[in-house]
Amino acid sequence: MENRPLIGITTYLERARWGVWEQSAALLPAAYPALVQAAGGLAVLLPPDDPGRAPSVAARLDGLVVAGGPDIAPDRYGAEPHPRTAATAPERDAWESALIRAAAAARLPLLGVCRGMQLLNVVRGGTLVQHLPEAVGHQGHCPTPGVFTRHPVRPVPGTALAALLPEAELAVPTYHHQAVDRLGSGLRVCARAADGTVEALEGDGPGFLLGVQWHPERDGDLRVVRALVAAAGG
Repeated sequence: MENRPLIGITTYLERARWGVWEQSAALLPAAYPALVQAAGGLAVLLPPDDPGRAPSVAARLDGLVVAGGPDIAPDRYGAEPHPRTAATAPERDAWESALIRAAAAARLPLLGVCRGMQLLNVVRGGTLVQHLPEAVGHQGHCPTPGVFTRHPVRPVPGTALAALLPEAELAVPTYHHQAVDRLGSGLRVCARAADGTVEALEGDGPGFLLGVQWHPERDGDLRVVRALVAAAGG
């Protein structure tokens, strides 16, 4: 009997329309579960829930993906909101923060994608750049609303990510206007863009803890998610 690791993926909670219906819906781009499935895992969706239930959810999973989405509320990292910050998902902020803490307590392999990486940094006490073009002087990380672009990232030699992605530079799918600023505790930078923007974080201890600012679900490169699934199956 096949025994694939069970990988939870967090979801949006949005008003949506399909067929004759328009209702509140738990949403996730299908590319996320498809990527987990292609990498050898079983995907289960985790809509926002009572944060107090996060430890019991983590106990039933083999691995966790914290998906991309809207900006994180700046008060979670002690900042005033920037005019371009659109923090529209307080229920996700609370639920996913609790899941990240529960995953750490359970030593559950975790991958944060885009917003998921940023929230991992915030939960660990770090901060964010709220509007990246003001910091780097260009729009290259998110040039067109609603359209993914690609830009090169450079894994940091000697990190676990560099062992997983040994290229000196690789082009990745990207769509973000915020980024990691002050690094959270227990994390280290493992990839950067040419302009210095933090593009990936990993835990500095044992176990699988990785955040990528790009969107592996928009690419054919399975290596990052295969590593998560392998750690979850171990």
